[in-house]
Amino acid sequence: MSAIATNAKRGAFDFLDRNARELAILSDSIFYFGELGLQEYETAGLMTSLLEEAGFLVQRGLSGFETAFLATYGSGGPVIALHTEYDANPENSQKSGVAHREEILEGAPGHCEGHNVNGAVLVAAAIAIKRAMQEYGLSGTLKVFGAPAEEQILSRPYFVRDGYFDDVDAAFHNHISGEFKAIHGITHVALISAVFRFLGESVHASTAPWKGRDALDAIMLMDAGMAQHREHMRPEMRAHRIVLEGGHQPNVIPARASLWWYFRDPTAEGVKSLFDKAHKIAQGAALMTDTSLEIDVLSAVWPVRANQTLAEILQQNIELIGMPEWSAQEQDFVRSLQIQAKVEPTGMPLTPTPLRGPSPQRAPSNDCGDISWKVPMGRLSFPSNAPNLSFHHWSAGALLATPLAHKGALVGAKALSGAVIDLFEQPHMLDEVRRTFKDELAGVTYASLLPEGQQPPAALNKDMMERWREPMRAFYMKERPNFR
Repeated sequence: MSAIATNAKRGAFDFLDRNARELAILSDSIFYFGELGLQEYETAGLMTSLLEEAGFLVQRGLSGFETAFLATYGSGGPVIALHTEYDANPENSQKSGVAHREEILEGAPGHCEGHNVNGAVLVAAAIAIKRAMQEYGLSGTLKVFGAPAEEQILSRPYFVRDGYFDDVDAAFHNHISGEFKAIHGITHVALISAVFRFLGESVHASTAPWKGRDALDAIMLMDAGMAQHREHMRPEMRAHRIVLEGGHQPNVIPARASLWWYFRDPTAEGVKSLFDKAHKIAQGAALMTDTSLEIDVLSAVWPVRANQTLAEILQQNIELIGMPEWSAQEQDFVRSLQIQAKVEPTGMPLTPTPLRGPSPQRAPSNDCGDISWKVPMGRLSFPSNAPNLSFHHWSAGALLATPLAHKGALVGAKALSGAVIDLFEQPHMLDEVRRTFKDELAGVTYASLLPEGQQPPAALNKDMMERWREPMRAFYMKERPNFR
């Protein structure tokens, strides 16, 4: 069965074509903001103001995240949700349109994955859908969620815990890719993000070290314990960390030291088991050093599951729209970039990727996972970056503010809006969505992995972003998008 270009969809597609330049300006604006997770004030401010101007009711500060938002239009059922991320990464500054490593500002944060395009596609599609609902009398409620700090796998488990998806019938997540495709199956792994903080007692490291209780020793012992435990971890498990605190100078025994750990496993049950083992190892390290232990679970997410029926609806719209036409110059640039990144120089694909069987589960995590076990979720990949590149590598930032990225964003916004309009025009399709979702869950009952009462780390990345915000401001876009 193929998708039909109904009047409502044609209206949405025409709106997006007319506003292709505004979509590009929005995407590039977010690119040059380059804001780290939980510090996306310019980004969220621009996105929410555009949604408000388009007629959405906007609620800011969801679940204690200042840069999160929910924009709502319509009333009653069905209730369809869109959600995506828009944060950058540390030290990922990269000039766009340059096929070699060249930073905008040396050492600055930046987009080297494409969350800037994610955010622009979300907003443009949402406004197009709202216009179609208004002009063609489509009943229902559209909810648009802005999810900060995806790179820290943070916000969406809190949204689900706090009830924001309790009334949602289906949800869609859009993400940049080198392909134009929909997927289904379990695609990502579960994750627990936690800071292990050891507290001891400082003293002069030379004159009376026996009086000190060394917190740095504790984190080194925990790290050694985890290294020994790796032999006993299943091959699909992952554990990686950074040192947040380790003292200030060698002649002072550190009274505080901390490690930030990510634990991953294909299942929610498995990641909880790995975290519990790490907890025991940390307790052992504290016992050996006579220090005390504090654990702050920043986030805890389920694997990502994409619903088959929603994937089929997305795929039908992908095939209706088709792949953008790439110029010879764009293809040459992509191949040059791929060669620089030492990957196969395939260029951009010429046709959408067919919908295949369940996608293999890969090692990354995404904080949309909890949504996908709470409600049926479709996941759209749109072609705004080169295939085969590694995210968070400079090469993955080299296309993000170019006409190629803009072309991919336009077809992505069309596919997303087309799939949502299908559900508003034919709400009976949700019966099959619910049926396949129930089969896919296979009796699994979702329960949040977040500790009860857990609050988000509001100051995350604040110092780093404050250091870079003013120097980066010189590169901001001079134009503001104006969807009309």
